[in-house]
Amino acid sequence: MTPAGVGTAVFLNCPFDDAYRPLLSAITFTVSDLGLIPRCALEVDDAAENRLDKIFRIVGECRFGIHDVSRTDPDPSHGLPRFNMPLELGIFLGCRRFGGRRHAAKSCLVLDREPFRYQKFISDIAGQDIHSHRNDPREAVVAVRNWLRTASGRAAIPGGAETWRRYTRFLAELPRICRRMRVSTAELVFADYYGAVREWLDDNPS
Repeated sequence: MTPAGVGTAVFLNCPFDDAYRPLLSAITFTVSDLGLIPRCALEVDDAAENRLDKIFRIVGECRFGIHDVSRTDPDPSHGLPRFNMPLELGIFLGCRRFGGRRHAAKSCLVLDREPFRYQKFISDIAGQDIHSHRNDPREAVVAVRNWLRTASGRAAIPGGAETWRRYTRFLAELPRICRRMRVSTAELVFADYYGAVREWLDDNPS
């Protein structure tokens, strides 16, 4: 994926497991439908680049960030939680605070699955405005749309209900797009999915 300019790029700091995929897919579509460019660690699979260096690079190239801290439950296999998302949120906030004038305008949305749950495990961000998606892709779409309406300053964007309607239309047409791409929906990697989103949006401008 071609690096995006700071003013249009949105860093997606979200879980990548199969259970979260409906939310990640909905968020990726919403960001794209509103005229911005989603970026995440999945966009490039390069073993020569350290994962944390990749995160630093992408954060540095994004003005906006969406950080979902909902996956903090202990892993059944070893009993320990996963803290990659809070770590990457800290990197984003640190870049905004100490990155000089270039990064001072960074803005982020923090998501969790329940209101105020985050206060039990990451109380230092209690002053932030946290939004809940309740593990519902539709609620995630509305939260992302409403935040980007304010954060991006873009006025002429569809509302949450219209964005969700467009997303469901896209999902219905995704198998056809995948057949044209000669890849199954189960095989889609992030670059494939984003390519399918871009193709649909080119044919269906908002």
